[in-house]
Amino acid sequence: MLQDMHILAQTSAGPADDDGDTAVVTDVKPKTKRPPLYKVLLLNDDYTPMEFVVHVLERFFGLNHAQAFEIMLTVHKKGLAVVGVFSHEIAETKVAQVMDFARRHQHPLQCTMEKEE
Repeated sequence: MLQDMHILAQTSAGPADDDGDTAVVTDVKPKTKRPPLYKVLLLNDDYTPMEFVVHVLERFFGLNHAQAFEIMLTVHKKGLAVVGVFSHEIAETKVAQVMDFARRHQHPLQCTMEKEE
């Protein structure tokens, strides 16, 4: 039994002297990177009614009325506002939904996305 323990210690400690019967296996986990995120932005214009912008924010971004109103005021005063941060696919979908909805209601509202830094 003492001899068995010596062999176990020798094989688990690393390479043996010259007999070549020892191997070290390391378990390497690949490093995964988080996918980049994208900011969805609403841009101000002089024609789209404020109420319509509030409605868009509530409908497509799940904001309550007070939150939507605050962001609408930011868009109005500063010219643009970030309305959410999403994965590329979700951001792209949100932009398309907002743009389509605005066109169907004959408003020039602009919605864009840009990579978050």
